[in-house]
Amino acid sequence: MTSLWTRRSFLAAASAMPLAITLGPARADTKVVRVGYQKYGTFLLLKARGNLERKLEPLGFSVSWTEFPGGPQLLEALNVGALDFGITGEAPPIFAQAAGAPLVYVGNEPAAPLSEAILVPKDSPLKSVAELKGKKVGLNKGSNVHYLLVKALEKAGLAYTDIEPVFLPPSDARAAFEHGDIDAWAIWDPFQAAAEVAIEARQLTNGEGIVSNRQFYLGEKSFTEANPAAVDAILASINEIDAWAKDNVEQAAKELAPVVGIPAPVLKLALGRQAWNVQPITAETVAAQQQIADTFHKLGLIPKPIKIADALRPGVAL
Repeated sequence: MTSLWTRRSFLAAASAMPLAITLGPARADTKVVRVGYQKYGTFLLLKARGNLERKLEPLGFSVSWTEFPGGPQLLEALNVGALDFGITGEAPPIFAQAAGAPLVYVGNEPAAPLSEAILVPKDSPLKSVAELKGKKVGLNKGSNVHYLLVKALEKAGLAYTDIEPVFLPPSDARAAFEHGDIDAWAIWDPFQAAAEVAIEARQLTNGEGIVSNRQFYLGEKSFTEANPAAVDAILASINEIDAWAKDNVEQAAKELAPVVGIPAPVLKLALGRQAWNVQPITAETVAAQQQIADTFHKLGLIPKPIKIADALRPGVAL
């Protein structure tokens, strides 16, 4: 896993990504906060509407936005000093912290276990997770669904070594799934919803009763320590857009559809399974993250044990 976090891997990934976009001209004395996002969720609404820029301008900041295909790639950028703030699922910061990334947990969304699943093609003979023994399962290495797969197999009485993991980013995994190159696909929304609607993929299981599936807001350590007011302003902006989207799911889906390239009805399904409102990091949340980290270390997925508590903002009560 350590090789994921090299400068070379980030530069290679970055070459395939859109360039960072800075919205609005920055004054000479303006500092820039570099925000990473993935092509889904309310961060896209925040970017499109300019809410964050308006919130940060009085503090002397402009905003640079960079899109990433997944949480692991986003945290690679943070690790090499190319990013100040971003959002990922539960698993990517664990891999990143194990690789020495200077990240800080600054907030999280509530649990959303329905927003990830293990899918099979509609005509697949597989009916349960237990039947995955000896099968190929596609997943994005180091993502939230990595933990879902581990725990779902455990619940079904299987070990992680009983299946053949095939590490693919979502777009490649979708192609492999449709071509029959993998037997099952561990994936999250909106890719999950798109496969369920477009090709009638079936769920062997989702995360309910197995994993929490939280989204975390993460800051680069030196940026977070030096700019607490900016971090708080970012979280406040996210909370505002979350509150609107929670009460306007259909409109949010319509606004996101042309940006994401996914039909609004699919996004409505995905957004309806999402959890909303930024929450502070709590002892319970830290304990849940620690359990994931310990599980990954036990399986040899991370090279050394880590303490989640070492990556918290000062003042978090445990």
